[in-house]
Amino acid sequence: MARAGVEAGSTSDGLVFWADQTLGDEWEDVSNELTDAFVLSREAARAGAPVVYVVASPDLLGKRGAGKAMVATGLLSAARDLAQETAKAGIPTNVLAVVEDAQPQTVANWIARLLDDPGATGELVRLGSIHLGKALP
Repeated sequence: MARAGVEAGSTSDGLVFWADQTLGDEWEDVSNELTDAFVLSREAARAGAPVVYVVASPDLLGKRGAGKAMVATGLLSAARDLAQETAKAGIPTNVLAVVEDAQPQTVANWIARLLDDPGATGELVRLGSIHLGKALP
């Protein structure tokens, strides 16, 4: 499970939580993933640090299994809730949804932007063009 603050082992500068792409549909695995996200997010919030959840874009629409969809949509909901809780303090929390072939440097640039700029919070940012022309929830 890939979890990392900007500094390894710390969430004082920001938390980047990558949803586990190998996750299956077992409830225990889903529960553990969301619990990890909650614990680390709470630590980041207490430190006044921004949070970015990174999910696979297809998982937001349930295209790769129920477990991955539950985690992706759970993290989106968590981001919106945490953003409301930390808005007055100007601490951003966002979700970055990436496509499989997203360039690593592009992903890194967006993560840095979302961690550094308090202008957007509680938002879903989609990288890639798989959703062009589609009405999405």
